[in-house]
Amino acid sequence: MTALTDRTDDRWDDGLIARSRPETLGLDGEHAGDENDEALVRAVSGTVSGAGSDGGKATAPPLSPEGQALRLRLDALRQLVGLSRTRLDGKTLAEAGRVLDEAAARRGLSPQHTVVAIAGATGSGKSTLFNSLAGVQISETGLRRPTTAAPIACSWSDGAAGLLDRLEIPGRLRRRPRESTEAEVLRGMVLVDLPDLDSAVGAHRDHVDRVLGLVDAVVWVVDPEKYADAVLHERYLRPLAGHAEVTFVVLNQVDRLPGESADLVLDDLRRLLDDDGIALGEHGEPGATVLGVSALTGEGVGELRELLGQFTQEKGAATRRISADVDRAAVRLHPLYVADGHPGPEIGEVTRAEFEDRLAEAVGAYAAGLAAERAWRRNAGRACGTPWLRLWRWYESRRAPRSLAGLASLAAMGRTSAPFEAPAEEEVTARQRVEQAVRTVAEEAATGLPDPWAQAVRETAVRGGERLPEALDEIAVTLGAAAAVPGAKPPRPTWWPAAVLAQAAMTLLQVYGGLWLVGQIAGVLEPRLLPPVLLMVAGIVGGPLVEWACSLAARGPARRYGQDAERRLRQAAAGCGRARVLEPVAAELLRYREVREQYATVAKLSTTRQ
Repeated sequence: MTALTDRTDDRWDDGLIARSRPETLGLDGEHAGDENDEALVRAVSGTVSGAGSDGGKATAPPLSPEGQALRLRLDALRQLVGLSRTRLDGKTLAEAGRVLDEAAARRGLSPQHTVVAIAGATGSGKSTLFNSLAGVQISETGLRRPTTAAPIACSWSDGAAGLLDRLEIPGRLRRRPRESTEAEVLRGMVLVDLPDLDSAVGAHRDHVDRVLGLVDAVVWVVDPEKYADAVLHERYLRPLAGHAEVTFVVLNQVDRLPGESADLVLDDLRRLLDDDGIALGEHGEPGATVLGVSALTGEGVGELRELLGQFTQEKGAATRRISADVDRAAVRLHPLYVADGHPGPEIGEVTRAEFEDRLAEAVGAYAAGLAAERAWRRNAGRACGTPWLRLWRWYESRRAPRSLAGLASLAAMGRTSAPFEAPAEEEVTARQRVEQAVRTVAEEAATGLPDPWAQAVRETAVRGGERLPEALDEIAVTLGAAAAVPGAKPPRPTWWPAAVLAQAAMTLLQVYGGLWLVGQIAGVLEPRLLPPVLLMVAGIVGGPLVEWACSLAARGPARRYGQDAERRLRQAAAGCGRARVLEPVAAELLRYREVREQYATVAKLSTTRQ
């Protein structure tokens, strides 16, 4: 890039100061200097470079409320981009990244200057208006098209070199206005004359597009013949509708319109701008400024100069421009971060409960509970049953291996004592239930979310559910098999010893009555048939009664024991499902909630718009 400042003999050589004599200007903007020129250069510059000793940078003043709001929005946008890099593609975030880069670049340069571009179509008279505002002929005008081939800048004060570097305007195309009382009104402004936006030369249009993305404000110059041109409205004004507060629309050449025609054309121009979505700054409301001028006769130029001077002295154009850029980026990002109608980025309690129920069903928690209940009641029956019944069961267990049924029992016991293996069909069914449960919870959590975040939630759930069936199989082997093993002895309640004693008493009655009867039959004892018979009947009837009463009393504890076994298995399956699926999905939803909060901060309109 061309050097901006050179000191030779204490001269400011940052571009040329425009002279009032147009004949001294060449096509490339150079002019033949003389002693008067050098004197004027020294008078304007003194010993200070036109770029400013800070190279265009200056200590930033305290931020205004609008500036503080913008800083919060930019910080939120930066965090939003950072949190979204792994969820969204680079092209989607490119616009937001460009806004952050340009905002950082502009905020690092002079806040005391306002860069205003003059843009327009061929023959609109923008270069003539540029010269009229500067008070001297800087930009070439004439009938030849295109007249302006590259951006030309005019700065009303020092210290703007960094801003012009950013616009890539070389030193030979940087000018200064005529020193006058009118020039003081525009102190702090940097005016840039752009090539024609509808130029036949592609490089000229590229200059326009590049500079329009970097300046703080734009003065659109239209003429009575082409103010409704589709290129102007569809390519520039409509996309930049949100930048109304830093937009001026000037109807030039009003001297060509007779009578009230100028007012009619201005009204039609305002209608077109309204159709473009551009808010008009009327009745004290923020928006674009629309007025008619004649750069050739000077009509309305003074009013435009006053408006630009007031706009420059406010020193808020750069903030408003960046805020408008953030607004536009927020609008484009809206479909990616806002879930319309979504009840909230979280997994509901109903969804959690249904997911845990499906996992419990997959590991057979209910069947394991029933098995544990039956085991408890079986052990209670063994402990509280009559001695004769227990003796019969012992005898059957001793003779069982000699029968085919016993051999089948042993085979079944062998399969049970071996590692717990479910049939193939049941295993496939359980895996399908787990996969269906994962898909269901993923779809419920992703319902209503923007597409990228819904996809991220689904992928997170699928990754967590890949090894979930195997983990549930391990739980079923350990807890489920333990609950179903017949040899496992559940804890005994406190009334079991009393039941055992009662059963022993019934047995003693039977034995005592039997011995008494045998003694009578043998003639050892006095014959009294009724008492021993009654004792035997009491023992015989009382034993089953005690066993029946114990079975009734065992129902409640057995049911609770089975429910505890089912709950342990259910909790283990639910804990595994939470760790592998629910918690990662919840973390993904939490990330979405964070980015949505950041987006809400980014999407807040600037202070002036509010």
